[in-house]
Amino acid sequence: MKFSIFKDKLTEAQSNTEQALDQWLPKPEGHQAVIMDAMRYAALGGGKRIRPFLLAETAELFGRDDDAVWGAASALECVHVYSLIHDDLPCMDDDNLRRGKPTVHIAYDEAIAVLAGDGLLTQAFEIMSGLDVSADVRVKLIQSLAKAAGTQGMIGGQVIDIMADEASRTEELISQLQSLKTGALIRYAVEAGSILGSANADQTENLLAYADDLGLIFQITDDILDVEGDAKRVGKAVKKDENLGKATFVSILGLEGAKEKARNLATRAKGRLEPFGQKAQILVDTVDYILVRDQ
Repeated sequence: MKFSIFKDKLTEAQSNTEQALDQWLPKPEGHQAVIMDAMRYAALGGGKRIRPFLLAETAELFGRDDDAVWGAASALECVHVYSLIHDDLPCMDDDNLRRGKPTVHIAYDEAIAVLAGDGLLTQAFEIMSGLDVSADVRVKLIQSLAKAAGTQGMIGGQVIDIMADEASRTEELISQLQSLKTGALIRYAVEAGSILGSANADQTENLLAYADDLGLIFQITDDILDVEGDAKRVGKAVKKDENLGKATFVSILGLEGAKEKARNLATRAKGRLEPFGQKAQILVDTVDYILVRDQ
């Protein structure tokens, strides 16, 4: 498959997201400069920016590509990076490497890492509240982001991950866990793009179903990378789930079973986009990109 157009679009989205984040994130100043520095350390200069990319590509499906799109995309990335900072803490996953560089609690300290995550989360809603869109659209974007990041989304998934006994982790439970912990922000990316693009109900339904499949593919491939990946290419520690005896899609389905499930989901996800025709080709290509990603 030719990825050249897709890769150009992804590179463009990465650049646009970086510029928007640099604009929106506070510059280090005053006695609290260290927290701004830590926020920028975590958010700038790394990451594939898949979530901002999905938001922008979904909005572009309906002909929208403006500052509001990239503002919303940067707000979403702030929430994602906040979650990574907190996930990496010793009280959570206790990781020392993220996006190929020391995690925030290693580069600074645990207290600054907690506060940097808090700062990025609150910054996201400051960005959203200042978007040049109608009040109705602004409220929808903010409300949906709060839900995706909260107890019915990402935080809820993290709680299940912490509290669920390994023996009780069936494929069904792990699917639910990951639909919240990983999938919620991927779903939000597509939902926000749909809101900004003024998608109708049927279009939104198809796009959200696509996003749900994509989120699950993302987690399955993440589990596969934990087994097969190289830390230098992946940019974070690998084989950690196996060493901890943690139940994953790979441990439950086996390596080949997990790969087959991901391929089947990929076929279904692409089918969700058929009503949009060629206009959705980049979103179709995103499925294959996630399926074969190595970082």
